[in-house]
Amino acid sequence: MKTKNILYVASECKGFAVTGGLAEVAGSLPQAIMKANKEYKVKVLMPLYKRINEQYGKKLKFVAATTVVLAWRNLYCGIFTMKKDNVEYYFVDNKYYFDRDNIYGYYDDGERFAFFSKSVFAAMDIMKFYPDVIHTNDWHTALVNVYLDILYKKQGYLMDIKSVFTIHNIEYQGVYGLDFIENVIGIDSKYNDILEYNGLVNLVKGAIVCSDLVTTVSPRYAREISTASFACGLEHIIRINNDKVLGIINGIDVDAYNPETDKAISYNYNSLDTSKKSLNKLALQRELGLEENKDKCMIGVISRLVSHKGMDLLIEKFSELMKEDIQLVILGTGDEYYQNKFLEFGWNYRHKVRTIINFDSNLSHRIYAACDLFLMPSKMEPCGLSQMIACRYGAVPIVRGTGGLYDSINNYENGSGNGFVFKDFDGNQMLDKIKYAIYVYNNKEEYQNLQKVAMETDFSWNSSAEKYINMYKMLDK
Repeated sequence: MKTKNILYVASECKGFAVTGGLAEVAGSLPQAIMKANKEYKVKVLMPLYKRINEQYGKKLKFVAATTVVLAWRNLYCGIFTMKKDNVEYYFVDNKYYFDRDNIYGYYDDGERFAFFSKSVFAAMDIMKFYPDVIHTNDWHTALVNVYLDILYKKQGYLMDIKSVFTIHNIEYQGVYGLDFIENVIGIDSKYNDILEYNGLVNLVKGAIVCSDLVTTVSPRYAREISTASFACGLEHIIRINNDKVLGIINGIDVDAYNPETDKAISYNYNSLDTSKKSLNKLALQRELGLEENKDKCMIGVISRLVSHKGMDLLIEKFSELMKEDIQLVILGTGDEYYQNKFLEFGWNYRHKVRTIINFDSNLSHRIYAACDLFLMPSKMEPCGLSQMIACRYGAVPIVRGTGGLYDSINNYENGSGNGFVFKDFDGNQMLDKIKYAIYVYNNKEEYQNLQKVAMETDFSWNSSAEKYINMYKMLDK
């Protein structure tokens, strides 16, 4: 079997530039694929952001430079490379677009990532790497698939390259005015219908139409986005292209999230001996000024404090939840309304609640290690990583059955399951499930058996990598 070459294109990647789950995938999946099948060679391409230069400047090797045409612009494009964890990473350099303090959030984000998408083809020439598959992610790289189809395949070039587009969250679609096609994208107007949707440019729609396969980050989410409740307006496009849409659940880096070796937590433990987990609870109680009691049921919430994470349900039932004999620790940042509300709860119930408005990776590890239960009442959750991490640390998840939460957590009943699942986005259902989880926690033997199952659930990338390899093989048919 000849080597299968994959070019994995992403706007962020763990170890270099991170804002969310996409970076976790981009930083783990390529390595997992090559580990699972030696016939696969995966290279990663991303922008050369300021923070990458600052961290790795001396390790980056300059390959070559060229000019990229973007509509009426002629733009410098430099390619740098470095190897990390057996993966070759390539970086597109253009200081005007990427030498900025943040990854996203600028008025010209559409233009910045259109340039990056166009640069992919210049990078392939410089890298001397013409892949069997280009695999792109979210709206920032959606134009790669569009350019491949319109500028190359429709003109008889790069016919052997297949394209895959992964939707990590369909809420973000890359929507612009129609003038964006001529002024930025730079394609012939006869192809406007590929990108136009509801009178605007929609980059995700364009990628769905142009790609050979479209994946999402869980099987359940793949089904959900064909409905109006989840597709954010694109359900019609998803349904038309349904034969090429499939869902593959993400994994997590089980070495980074390992209570047996984690240096961020106070005491290490594993599924065979969880006795030191209670010492982590005592340490966190001491750190946060809560009552030090190893038997007190501690529930954790580590989340963006926004509506679709189900924060409204928690607010709705907070006073009733406080009647339970528990401690609650909330860590996250988000919308000002939710931040203020949970800070208020933290003050009003300061004997049993702590709210920390921050993004603190080390503290999140200590919370996972300390908590007995972990709450994720999401309205929507394409995949979710926190429920998997919580399982690894023996913080048994309580989740709503949506997206990746549905696919990764099996409801505990009749002695089997790895967590607690409530079906509808309903405050009473959530509260009932929390109360039942507390009841199980107080039955120590039953809880410890459940905790062991949760901790030993395989959330590694091994299984997911095999599914991606099978997906790539589908493109050969």
